[in-house]
Amino acid sequence: MSPEEKSARKIAGRLHAAGHLAWFAGGCVRDRLRGVEPHDFDVATDARPEQVQRLFPRTVAVGAQFGVIVVMDGPFSCEVATFRSDEAYIDGRHPSGVRFTTPEEDAARRDFTINAMYYDPVTEQVVDYVDGQADLEKKILRAVGDPAARFAEDKLRMLRAIRFATTLEFAIDGPTWEAIQDNASGIQQVSAERIRDELLKTFRSPHRARGLDLLDASGLLAPILPEMAALHGCEQPPQFHPEGDVFIHTRLMLNLLPPEVPDSVFLSVLLHDIGKPATWTCDPAEDRIRFNGHDAVGAVMTREVMMRLRFSNEEIERVVEAVANHMVFKDVTKMRVAKLKRFMARPFFDREIELHRVDCLGSHGDLGNIAFLEQKAAEFASEPLIPPPLITGRDLIGLGLKPGPRFKEILDHVETAQLENRISTPEEALSLAQDFLTH
Repeated sequence: MSPEEKSARKIAGRLHAAGHLAWFAGGCVRDRLRGVEPHDFDVATDARPEQVQRLFPRTVAVGAQFGVIVVMDGPFSCEVATFRSDEAYIDGRHPSGVRFTTPEEDAARRDFTINAMYYDPVTEQVVDYVDGQADLEKKILRAVGDPAARFAEDKLRMLRAIRFATTLEFAIDGPTWEAIQDNASGIQQVSAERIRDELLKTFRSPHRARGLDLLDASGLLAPILPEMAALHGCEQPPQFHPEGDVFIHTRLMLNLLPPEVPDSVFLSVLLHDIGKPATWTCDPAEDRIRFNGHDAVGAVMTREVMMRLRFSNEEIERVVEAVANHMVFKDVTKMRVAKLKRFMARPFFDREIELHRVDCLGSHGDLGNIAFLEQKAAEFASEPLIPPPLITGRDLIGLGLKPGPRFKEILDHVETAQLENRISTPEEALSLAQDFLTH
């Protein structure tokens, strides 16, 4: 039993000892029944918020108006929520009010049947008012009650349906699916931050290509990522892309990624070619489709997309750089040693290599550039790609040069010679700098 579960059982036990119902609720019940060890535990109870606060010395009233109290137990915390029924949802996210009620009515307000079950840690029994166990066994994701009503209450639930169907590999129940398709445009009313978080949870799944398919077929992709939806029907030169249009290519790349990759990798895969529709041309004389500058255009668009979805500046810069550089890999065999070393020494080069690998495998299949870079990495392994500089700006000042724009030009010239093993001592570097100044 995990420390988190022991803590949750302790909290539920104290509520039970005080004469209250105290059941595990939601995802932890679903995961337990699936044979997956839960790490987050929520407790549902008939105790009122003020009663919960009196029973435990350390609490935080994160949503007392909705009956939610966080109980602290050593290093662990657990949400304790009073059984409730929600009044009308006005903002598409929060109920205008709640009334405390029975477990049955509490289950009826929840999103999906597999998330609306309870588990009594005292009797070790599952309490299921919505046939969630049957849906779990059949691997069906079904909204509780009227799907359209559930999605009207909180429109993010449509994206949550896609996420659960992706991560759990469940089919979406027919009426639930139809309600998503009918109401997909309403997702624009949800905050960018909440949309971003659900997208990340979806694409972190090894089944991320199916997640893209579900987003697309449901109608949610176009209002969230119109730049991705625009990839449909964007034809590519068959000699380099026999797989089909840009959307098909991107989907194949997602499917070729390892099960677990950093967020910036699948984000760069999703966005690396979004500049292609805007740069599509076909030269009649050559009968050849081209996308001149799509990497630069795509980098600008990627920044706009990620800013719109409120990503951090750090993550934005990481993905934008990958998109901007993804076509550079085709030229690595022609690079001078210094340029190649600088290219390979960038902080997230390993992630960009993964982008290039699946880019090739999802199109022409030629991994020659990868083999070349692996060979060069072995050759360069005996010393840092970018060694400590032989001279600095102080040395240039010692030569009588005043600080200014030429400093970087001279130091770059010297570093290039160092990277190409043409110089190896400070004396040789100073001599090269002096020669550069006289020419």
